[in-house]
Amino acid sequence: TGKCYHTFRGHSAEIVCLSFNPQSTLLATGSMDTTAKLWDLEKGEEVATLSGHSAEIIALSFNTTGDRIITGSFDHTVAVWDVGTGRLLHTLIGHRGEISSAQFNWDCSLIVTGSMDKTCMLWDAVTGTHIATLAGHRKEVLDVCFDFAGQRIATASADGSARVYNAETKQCIAKLEGHEDEISKVS
Repeated sequence: TGKCYHTFRGHSAEIVCLSFNPQSTLLATGSMDTTAKLWDLEKGEEVATLSGHSAEIIALSFNTTGDRIITGSFDHTVAVWDVGTGRLLHTLIGHRGEISSAQFNWDCSLIVTGSMDKTCMLWDAVTGTHIATLAGHRKEVLDVCFDFAGQRIATASADGSARVYNAETKQCIAKLEGHEDEISKVS
């Protein structure tokens, strides 16, 4: 019908990323104001403000059960939050550049992060522990994702290539080259 159900107001700067939770009951928004907000879609109200980053949030993603959300920031960190309480559970520290993307795997056990530091990192989603750094790109990693089985990780880079890594062995199993310029998204 094209009907607008709600207009969400509350950020003090531009919203640069957003995502529905798997149940389609919440909308998460990430902003240049360094916060993310969770919004109740039925009531049209703010549920929580996730504060803790020192720079803009440019990536966010729910896990498949909807009880956790991650936010990636230009402060070089990724935060893991409890959706029900809005509490910060872990801060993933290790990248030397701005975060470009972050995602949970299907069974919610791993997190993959991409960064302007030319690397992708793999993390334990439960403990927040760094597992591995996946290197090889010559320029910034602009996007990362897991396959649906959680066995492979794909990366997209400003160097014009994409790579596929085995999530268990951490080895690069494919280098995809042929674009003439940067690759901004991979799925």
